[in-house]
Amino acid sequence: MKSSIYTYDFIVKKDVIDLNGHVGNVTYLQWMIEAATSHSNAAGWGFEACKDIGGAWVAKSHHIEYLHPAFENDTLQMETWLEEIGKIKALRRYRLRRKGDGLILCKGETEWVFVNAESMRPMRIPASIAEAFRKAEEVRSR
Repeated sequence: MKSSIYTYDFIVKKDVIDLNGHVGNVTYLQWMIEAATSHSNAAGWGFEACKDIGGAWVAKSHHIEYLHPAFENDTLQMETWLEEIGKIKALRRYRLRRKGDGLILCKGETEWVFVNAESMRPMRIPASIAEAFRKAEEVRSR
């Protein structure tokens, strides 16, 4: 099951530029997590909604492939989608491109595990969450 693609645009701010003059590596991970959070909120299953049913998402692993650097004032477009939703895990993918030339700057993925918010033990992803992502139409924000 692949969800619809969640897309948004943003401009690179000066404070994420490293000593090499381009976006620092950890910033890409922060953007990925921000994209996942925004997509979940748009689908109606953000942090509070999950907490209300006793659940939470935690990251099991992240993978980022850096292809080209991003620079201050670049306008970027982040795309994210759920590639798979299983019983307790979801595989989320990301693609970041520069809007000006369409160049893909990085690709990534995160394996998220749905857990009981109190015990932090894995729990079954409710059908309502999986269905929300299956039915979601392409959403644009920002």
